[in-house]
Amino acid sequence: MPKDTASDSSSRDPASITNPPSLPMRGVAQPTRSSVLGLPQVYISQHPVVAHKISLIRDRDTNPADFYLLVRELGTLLAYEATSDLHTVPNPIETPLEPMTGSKLAGGVGIVPILRAGLGLAEGFRQVLPDAQVWHLGLRRDERTLEPIEYYNQLARAVNLQVCFSVDPMLATGGSAIDALNTLKRYGVPHLRYVGLIAAPYGLMKLREAHPDVPIYLAALDDRLDERGYICPGLGDAGDRQFGTL
Repeated sequence: MPKDTASDSSSRDPASITNPPSLPMRGVAQPTRSSVLGLPQVYISQHPVVAHKISLIRDRDTNPADFYLLVRELGTLLAYEATSDLHTVPNPIETPLEPMTGSKLAGGVGIVPILRAGLGLAEGFRQVLPDAQVWHLGLRRDERTLEPIEYYNQLARAVNLQVCFSVDPMLATGGSAIDALNTLKRYGVPHLRYVGLIAAPYGLMKLREAHPDVPIYLAALDDRLDERGYICPGLGDAGDRQFGTL
């Protein structure tokens, strides 16, 4: 399951503070799927191949090796969608026949997978952008409170970046995504974007409120969070299913 939720206990819904630790979302109001579809700068893939692979990855019978491969493939597909408006500059080259002016990206690209579940998506991005800078940020979710806890940080100062992608498969309560983007902004990383596989309306709303300037790219938007904070229908724990640690 993704390690994400709001990090400041004072900002949590009162119902989540009084709930039993095993049911932190009990009584917490959640937006409907239809109510968040119109949020600005939210892009949900309409590609039929993405829909096909998302269905495969949801299947409980998909084994860890195939699951990881699907995450990586979806990362590649979403990378094409999330980079479709990047800027280019003229690049003089020579073909085997004659000189011409081609194009190259105007500035570098950064990728920040949220450990460990984001690693497969980052590998997919690197299939498209093998020269991208890859940094790592470790956040785990306290399953009692749903609050994110940072345990690893290997971020560098951004150098000549056009854009930086924070990648994590599941956007549940939004806490890890919000904390990751907060951290990247503190490091002065420009032009941030978030890429995930599946979101719950609650997490999407929270992320949009916290970072209205950050475009969000998703493969799918699901219905709700259950009382434990799991996305439904979802796909289970993305980290455990990728790495065979169920």
